[in-house]
Amino acid sequence: MTMLDEAKQVCPTTTRRLVGEGALLVDVHERAEVARTAFDVPAIVNIPLFELEQRWGELPRDRELVLVCDSGERSLKATYYLQFQGFTRVSNMDGGLLKWMRKNFPVIGQRYEAPAAAASSCCGGNVAPEPAASACCGGAATAVTPSASAGCCGTAVDSTAQAGCC
Repeated sequence: MTMLDEAKQVCPTTTRRLVGEGALLVDVHERAEVARTAFDVPAIVNIPLFELEQRWGELPRDRELVLVCDSGERSLKATYYLQFQGFTRVSNMDGGLLKWMRKNFPVIGQRYEAPAAAASSCCGGNVAPEPAASACCGGAATAVTPSASAGCCGTAVDSTAQAGCC
């Protein structure tokens, strides 16, 4: 069995910088979700998660990839899948489209928020409200081990990100 490195997590602010530097955003939303609301960035490809197993070969290995979805959960699965396929320049955008929109970053289509009941849990499929989100990201963006209970569901946070970027 192959042991994978912890998935690299980046916040929306870091994602915007990476895209500006040439990274490709890989959106694993379903097509209907993308038709409703999409990231408004120049370098993006949509490969729904259920198609990734058949289509991962379309992705460049020589370019930084940032995987995105609504909350960061599906894209985290996709990030690990690509790591398993040998990709080394791959990150997951923590908080997904919901956090992107909370930062008022550009989208195409309808803006929306997480349902109030689901929004209270960092690990519950949606993003926590701002005060909990900064605690979830550790505020100063530090690495988190899988066994840590205070981190974002045991995922690593990009240790190169600037404090408070989440």
